[in-house]
Amino acid sequence: MSTESSIELSCVLGRLADVLQTRLPANGGDPATSYAAKLFAKGPDGFLKKIGEEATELVMASKDGQNDRIIAETADLWFHCLLALAYHGLRPEDVFAELARREGLSGLVEKANRDQS
Repeated sequence: MSTESSIELSCVLGRLADVLQTRLPANGGDPATSYAAKLFAKGPDGFLKKIGEEATELVMASKDGQNDRIIAETADLWFHCLLALAYHGLRPEDVFAELARREGLSGLVEKANRDQS
């Protein structure tokens, strides 16, 4: 992926995170007019259930080798993960920073370091 593509990706996720902030109950999100506000109004159970559903749907699409469904389900999963981040006052940039911290580190070493914490 080019640097330009990665910048656009972070911009898209950042813009979506900005919109989701406006859907939080504290910011006047209206569950009658917004899907995100409706999930936020249910508390964590609303979006956590959707994260589980979307993850399962992604697993099934991947097992079946359905590329179009893999893309769609990944988008759904990312969206609902962004809801969780917004709910907790976090942003995609926080996740990018963590991924950058792990860059160049063996996944086995990173996991072993987490297991010791």
